[in-house]
Amino acid sequence: MKVVVIGGTGLIGSKLVARLDEHGHEAVAAAPGTGVDTLTGEGLAEVLRGASVVVDVSNSPSFEDEAVLEFFRTSTGNLVKAAAQAGVTHHVALSVVGTERLQESGYFRAKQAQEELIKGSGIPYSIVHATQFFEFMKGITAAATEGGTVRLAPVGIQPIASDDVAAAVGRTAAGEPLGGVLEIAGPDVFQLDELVREALTAENDPRTVVADPKAPYFGAVLQETTLLPGPGARIAETRFTDWVARQQ
Repeated sequence: MKVVVIGGTGLIGSKLVARLDEHGHEAVAAAPGTGVDTLTGEGLAEVLRGASVVVDVSNSPSFEDEAVLEFFRTSTGNLVKAAAQAGVTHHVALSVVGTERLQESGYFRAKQAQEELIKGSGIPYSIVHATQFFEFMKGITAAATEGGTVRLAPVGIQPIASDDVAAAVGRTAAGEPLGGVLEIAGPDVFQLDELVREALTAENDPRTVVADPKAPYFGAVLQETTLLPGPGARIAETRFTDWVARQQ
């Protein structure tokens, strides 16, 4: 089965392509660096020729409100049009747990727009909602830093390893379209501020973490369960402490 992975050279995409290849599928990494640009449509018709499945794990290069909305609207619009013309029978997209609850954020409004375009395309689809990747915790910390202070809401977070995300997306791509959303998360729930505080302490980082219930998360105010998956989520195996130990 030919599977085209949009964003196939990135963190998740490269892992996904490798996994699909290992399981005997013809996985094709599609990205600007391989001659495929979803923003302009360049190379889409060619790379999708003969494909049964397209998986979109791409991300916007900018998180600025207008830019990220333009990215997901344009790229997804071009992708669903090209996929329909190519006869693709399964469109898989990676999104984020809590997207529908984070609409104060321009980024998550853009992700919601992406999902709506996929649902309305007429192509059978599956949307995978993942919690925050272990690898993104430093980015979350940086976004919440002002001077030497990191302000984070004391809310639940259940992060997941990128390897486990790639595995779940791969299984979804190889299966029948869900016609809905699958949530995936790591095995352990933490308090966001406490997790970052412990990570900074372990790295001898002098920044101070302040628990602030009103601290914005990429522009949105969090409630206790905003970032947590609901009942029925698929729980991955990799624990954060084990992942950290492997990084060191």
